[in-house]
Amino acid sequence: AVVSTQCTESSGINAEYGGVVTDGVKHSMNPFDENAIEEAVRMKQKKLVKEIVVASCGPTQSQETIRTALAMGADRGIHVEVPKGTEESLQPLAVAKIFAKLVEKEKPDVVILGKQAIDDDSNQTTQLLAGILNWPQGTMASVVEHSDGKLKITREVDGGLEDISVNLPAVISADLRLNEPRYATLPNIMKAKKKKIEKMSPEDLGVDVSPRIKVLKVVDPPVREAGDKVPDVATLMSKLKEKGHI
Repeated sequence: AVVSTQCTESSGINAEYGGVVTDGVKHSMNPFDENAIEEAVRMKQKKLVKEIVVASCGPTQSQETIRTALAMGADRGIHVEVPKGTEESLQPLAVAKIFAKLVEKEKPDVVILGKQAIDDDSNQTTQLLAGILNWPQGTMASVVEHSDGKLKITREVDGGLEDISVNLPAVISADLRLNEPRYATLPNIMKAKKKKIEKMSPEDLGVDVSPRIKVLKVVDPPVREAGDKVPDVATLMSKLKEKGHI
C-alpha cells in the first residue's frame, strides 16, 4: 500500500486565518510520495509485491493525485474524502488513524509513504502509523532492498547514513534520493481512468478527525539584514565584540 498526499505549491502567508495561501495556487502530488509510488512499482516489477493500492485523504480534487499514481503503475485507489475547506485541519494523527483502519482492511505487507508533505513539513504520519499498528518502521529511506523476508533500509540521518533491517509487515517513508520517479505516459494515463477508486469517509472508518492542535499564528520569517564589510581582522573582532558575539 502506498499513501499519497496532494500539496499546495504556495509561498505566501495568509495572516487573516493563519496559514499558507491556497486560493488560486497549483495543487499536485507531494514529491516524496512520488518516490514512494515509484518504489512500490519497482517492487512489483521485481515480483516482490502482487498489488499496489494507493490511498489519499482530502477533498474531491485529491482523486487527481490518485489518478496520477494509477498512471504511474498502481493497481487501484482508495479515496477517503473530507469536505473541501476542511483538509487544512486534517492533522497527522488523524491521517495515521485513517490509514491504520485501511491497513486493517487491506492487510498489506508494506506501507510506503513520503517522509513528509512539502506544505506543512510535519514528518509525523509514518511514525504515528507505525506506532498505532505496532509495526517496525524505516524512515527517510534512500535505499530499500528485500532479503530473506526482511527489508534492508539505508536511512538518511543527520550524521550521514544508517543501515537497518526490519521485519515485515513494516512502514517505510521515502526520501528524495530513494529513486527517480517515472513520468506517466499517455497510454498509462488513459488506462488509469478505467482503474477503480473506492470512496469512503473518515466516519465510515470510525475515525474522529477533529484537530488536536490549534495553530495560533503563521508568519513570514524575518527579512535577513544586510551584512557589513570590514577592511581587516581587527575591525571584524571589534564589531563582533560590540554586538556581543565574543
